[in-house]
Amino acid sequence: MEGIVINSDNILELVVKAADSKRAEDMVALNVKEVSLLADYFVVCHGNSDKQVLAIANEVISEAQKNQVEVKRVEGKESARWILIDLGDVVVHVFHSDEREFYNLEKLWSDAPLVNLTSMVD
Repeated sequence: MEGIVINSDNILELVVKAADSKRAEDMVALNVKEVSLLADYFVVCHGNSDKQVLAIANEVISEAQKNQVEVKRVEGKESARWILIDLGDVVVHVFHSDEREFYNLEKLWSDAPLVNLTSMVD
């Protein structure tokens, strides 16, 4: 992404591609610009094993760092059940499939419109 201004839309696309490359399941992006002061987008996805959850999170972190996107905070890597990656304007939630259903973030943030991700993934 050299030579372009990195904004929340660029970060969203970077995150979606990184997570998709590790076969993240049921990925959704919520546009929370109008409903939260925390970020512009929340990305929610899951993996079916601790190993896959870690692989998804590590790929997102690696791609962010490669593209000079500041990784402000990472929580939950020890347990690999719900890993939160704070990239400032984009917050990524990588769940283990069991935990995702329990926490149901999409319902909690149902006021936020979904972002169409089809153009961002292969």
